[in-house]
Amino acid sequence: MIVKNLNFGKNAKNKVFKGIEKLTNAVSSTLGASGKCVILEDEQGTPIITKDGVTVADSIVLLDPVENIGATLIKEAARKTVKEAGDGTTTATVLAHAILKEAYKELNNTNTREIKEGILNGVEKIVKHITDNSVPVDNRIQQIATISTNNDKELGDLIADAFNSVGKTGIVIMEPSSAGETKVEIVEGVEYNKGLLNPNFVTNKEKGVCELNNPLVMIVDSKIESIRQIQSVLEYVIKQNKPLLIIGEIEPPVLSALVMNKIKGNIKVNVLDAPAFGLRRKEILEDLALLTNSQIIDENLGDDLNTIQVDYLGTCSKVTTEKHQSIIQIEGINEEVEEIINNIKKKLTKKLKPHEVVGLEQRLARLSAKVAVVKVGANSDIELKEKQDRIEDAICATKAAIKEGIVSGGGIALLNASKVLDQNNIGENILYNAIKSPYYTILDNAGIKNTEPEKEGFGLNVVTGNMVQMIKAGIIDPLLVTKSALTNAASVATTILSTDCVINNIRVDESSR
Repeated sequence: MIVKNLNFGKNAKNKVFKGIEKLTNAVSSTLGASGKCVILEDEQGTPIITKDGVTVADSIVLLDPVENIGATLIKEAARKTVKEAGDGTTTATVLAHAILKEAYKELNNTNTREIKEGILNGVEKIVKHITDNSVPVDNRIQQIATISTNNDKELGDLIADAFNSVGKTGIVIMEPSSAGETKVEIVEGVEYNKGLLNPNFVTNKEKGVCELNNPLVMIVDSKIESIRQIQSVLEYVIKQNKPLLIIGEIEPPVLSALVMNKIKGNIKVNVLDAPAFGLRRKEILEDLALLTNSQIIDENLGDDLNTIQVDYLGTCSKVTTEKHQSIIQIEGINEEVEEIINNIKKKLTKKLKPHEVVGLEQRLARLSAKVAVVKVGANSDIELKEKQDRIEDAICATKAAIKEGIVSGGGIALLNASKVLDQNNIGENILYNAIKSPYYTILDNAGIKNTEPEKEGFGLNVVTGNMVQMIKAGIIDPLLVTKSALTNAASVATTILSTDCVINNIRVDESSR
């Protein structure tokens, strides 16, 4: 039995907050154009240099267990933000700390429920204001990418070129390069809205993704109920020493059997669930079959699942599967696909109903999509890791900006939005003071005295020292990143605020033995 230690009331709150403060001090130093790098040591003792907030946060484990609980809780705000928007982890951490700091000052004056309600109501007002004042990304992709790479213009230009090359329907991903050069390669591919069915399919544990190179592809429009039904395919795949990608519905026992074979090293395999039902399902499967030169296996059309021929199998150059999506790269588009694309384009020139236009546009995007692969090169592993962190943040931030638009950067969007809050409400007043923290942290990291701009949308360019119109000057943030950071920070902070007891495992200090 594990012995527990209990902390109550003010003592518990102080210890939790101390842990939060330690983590925030480490993470906040990376915020803004003048943010500093952090050197951290991994589990093997290898030094890593990074400006990525979530990397810094994840590396921190505090000796005091209650302090560590506080730090771990704040990490959740950062992790959820990066999951939703791909960036904004440092902003989320700074905001969560500031909200708690201001809220603790008022605990003696009112109850936590009133504070929580006020904060969450204020968040809704802020989100509405920044959403209403956001603008489309238009031709500012290069600016977004440059800012997100910590003002590295060369990398910003490279990422912008990647997005411009593939267009609105294209996909941008990152891979390490075998050479020292960082460049962009354009390949054919498609984004498939189905992710990992089982965590044991993961091949890259660091990224949490399954990567299969040059796999054989089997597409099934009927449910696979027994492992015997695909036995011949599995034997062929093993004999050919090839990975296998299965797209279709499979029963749990079949999935378990495939997982066990993968764990034992008998086969490299990944399973993606079938798409939605109905006509759209048929259409998506047909498109995937065309792109991978596969033949759909369908019992309703007379195919026998017990006698699947290897001729049914297709190929692709690579498939990368994350938690919620997959990217299937192909060698090139065949003549049949080209013909279908041209026919769709002709149809779109005719007068159609809105739902018909949407359906055709979706199919066109699926069949003609391209994948821009940013190949990251460096002179050392340390440099490579740091560069990869920056490029990954930039790709995610650019995607977020394209999706929902942009707002004034440098903490200005939140600073301007504070005017919509009711300072007579105790919860909203807490948020009013806390929401300015990203702006002041950026100034502090640049060694600049606190100064608030007089005009809305204006702010200090910490590089030049000039007061500028932020969006016009290219100092911008994706709306999605700003919204997610604030929402997640407030959610975690208000939950911690209502805590009055902390129970932790008692640890034995091994170093004293």
